[in-house]
Amino acid sequence: MRIANLDGRLVLITDGGAVDAEQASGGAFGPDPQAVFERWAEFTAWARGADVSQAQPYDVAVLRAPVPQPRQIFAIGLNYREHAIESGFDIPQHPVVFTKFASSITGPTGRIALPDGKVDWEVELVAVIGARAYQVDEAKGWDHVAGLTVGQDISDRLTQFIAPPPQFSMGKSFPGFAPMGPVLVTPEEFDDRDDIALGCTLNGEPVQDARTSDLIFSIPALIARLSAVLPLLPGDVIFTGTPSGVGQSRTPARFLASGDELVTWVDGIGEMRHTFG
Repeated sequence: MRIANLDGRLVLITDGGAVDAEQASGGAFGPDPQAVFERWAEFTAWARGADVSQAQPYDVAVLRAPVPQPRQIFAIGLNYREHAIESGFDIPQHPVVFTKFASSITGPTGRIALPDGKVDWEVELVAVIGARAYQVDEAKGWDHVAGLTVGQDISDRLTQFIAPPPQFSMGKSFPGFAPMGPVLVTPEEFDDRDDIALGCTLNGEPVQDARTSDLIFSIPALIARLSAVLPLLPGDVIFTGTPSGVGQSRTPARFLASGDELVTWVDGIGEMRHTFG
């Protein structure tokens, strides 16, 4: 199942186009894309048998973030071995956790303003919580995932490292620095939900290319580790970490510039396309 936020309304995405969830369900479910996660099990049970014959073509330019207002955003640093190595750190023994503030969320297309700094790209697979998780065993971690989407952990390295200790959350929370989309895909849609290809290109040049099987802490492991401390709530998002290939680790370092186009993709989900200026 694939769902999306089409100009502020919850839709199912089918081969024939978009199906408005409120209209197709006769009002059983509202139009709010964020509210659906509170009724996720009920919604998915309905959606799998829903009449999608009235699907309509849609404009990808009006797709917004599929999770527009999460209560909690978790982001994981150094969660791919090669990225930890290129960053000059040891392989973490525990997840490196920070947050991105909700005002940084944007959709899968459009322009992102560049602050005065050194702005970097970080492709990520984003997991969205569909059922409250607290003190969950790793073996049951996937049971709490509503779906997966594409994300970018855009980062201003100047703000991030302006003072000791590093200000991860501030450097990664400028407006537009948490793009997500284009759709949310439920885990059963993937041939192997633990081994998904992802990457991004900058002005057509591949800069990151990896697979989630290289994660140090898998999605179920992250859910177990995070939920050991606090409840994960329906609609919360987890940016699961970026692979190697970021700009600051290149020689010479390379950062986003005005006019650049960043295309971010995850196999089985789709792509995001952003320009900067």
